[in-house]
Amino acid sequence: MSARITQRELESYLWGAAVVLRGLIDAGDYKQYIFPLVFLKRLSDVYDEEHAAALEIYGDDELADLPENHRFAIPDGAHWQDIRKVTSDVGTAILAAMRAIESANPDTLTGVFGDGDWGNKNLLPDATLKELIEHFSKKTLSVANLPEDELGQGYEYLIKKFADDSGHTAQEFYTNRTLVHLMTMMLKPEPGESVFDPTCGTGGMLISTAAELRRQGKEWRNLRLYGQELNYGTSAIARMNLFLHGITDGHVAHGDTLTKPAFLDGASLRTFDVVLANPPYSIKAWNRTAFTKDPYGRNMWGVPPQGRADYAFFQHIAASLDPKTGRAAILLPHGVLFRRDEAEMRAGLVQSDLVECVLGLGEGLFYNSPMPAAVVVLRSRKPVDRRGKILFIDARTEVAREQTQSFLRDHHQQKILAAYEGFEDQDGFAAVAPVDEIGDKGYSLAIPLYVSRTATAGAAEAVSVTDAVNAWRVSAAQADPAIDGVLAMLRQEVAK
Repeated sequence: MSARITQRELESYLWGAAVVLRGLIDAGDYKQYIFPLVFLKRLSDVYDEEHAAALEIYGDDELADLPENHRFAIPDGAHWQDIRKVTSDVGTAILAAMRAIESANPDTLTGVFGDGDWGNKNLLPDATLKELIEHFSKKTLSVANLPEDELGQGYEYLIKKFADDSGHTAQEFYTNRTLVHLMTMMLKPEPGESVFDPTCGTGGMLISTAAELRRQGKEWRNLRLYGQELNYGTSAIARMNLFLHGITDGHVAHGDTLTKPAFLDGASLRTFDVVLANPPYSIKAWNRTAFTKDPYGRNMWGVPPQGRADYAFFQHIAASLDPKTGRAAILLPHGVLFRRDEAEMRAGLVQSDLVECVLGLGEGLFYNSPMPAAVVVLRSRKPVDRRGKILFIDARTEVAREQTQSFLRDHHQQKILAAYEGFEDQDGFAAVAPVDEIGDKGYSLAIPLYVSRTATAGAAEAVSVTDAVNAWRVSAAQADPAIDGVLAMLRQEVAK
């Protein structure tokens, strides 16, 4: 008998599946097997729910099974109850059912179940899979029992739990949700707009835009969401995640955004109203040679060094902005703000007048990394009074920490958001700098160059490591132009 499922029950139910797998496979691989099974169970239970509703109307099973009564088709033999009856070669049966459902729904579900190694009995013995199936069979995941937004929240819970369990690999598919919420509020998505995440992971940033509109009581179902993800299994999870949040106009492509961008408008990149992104930072394994001759013109500020692709993603995002409505929030490591080997590209970025805000945040907001985070906000068409200016916000202390996790409380988010929207100087917290002033500082975007913290500490008060490092960065940024000038003078003397 079906019953309404509470959020706590859902979380316990979902995590119980991970407990079954613990010790058999790496925690980082849980998602490849648990998410597809949850999705298969949800599809089957919703199909049954739709069948029952149609049966009440028509009083005939064949009529109730007509495609127009169902959101997705489930072929004979591919329903959850069919899988439950299998006693041997269970993984093979699961994979066959998943592929049959994908084939029966080519416009929506192709590839959605990912590429898990279901037939590997050494990895997943029949007994383990049977235990998983019986575990998931304990509850009915119908819409009546579990509305889409609540199942989506359960999915997000599981993603975070997997991140906690898998340690350093988590950053590949998880971004701190309190920070994502802040970035979304800064961009203010509107109904009907297009939203893009070029490195979307499990789709959390895309989903955040729909959640924000829903929170405001605005129409969210007509958002057009687009994402690309290099990891095939993770891209499949992102697609499932969108479906489980009730988002039907979602497009998640598998592939390398830099080498082969998935969303094109003819021979050019498609452009979007909103871009939210947390690109993989400072990757070394990327095709720099191809980027040198990029057919989409994404090297307008230059070609990044082989050891750091950050500005390749930066330029891809800038090229993906709608020329009138486009705005972006990009989560990046602080190094992109001041590193010398990216100075020329940073100068091009600043001179483009796309940068609206540089936000410095506290440590620990990159998942499972102590590195401090920075958010750079771009806007294609700034308000007249903001043109030729950049707002710098030093929010290092606006962070909470419990046990090993850092996050932003609501009052942290609201303080930062108010400073961003106010776009004016606030002593020790925010400063507006003209582009000419930034040019005089060698186009460094190091926040301490522009936002000065009031010196209130007593002589005996210890200086934190973070403040010491930031002070060093400021000194280094200020020294760079002077060093370049001296080197230029030396070259002239040698030339004589």
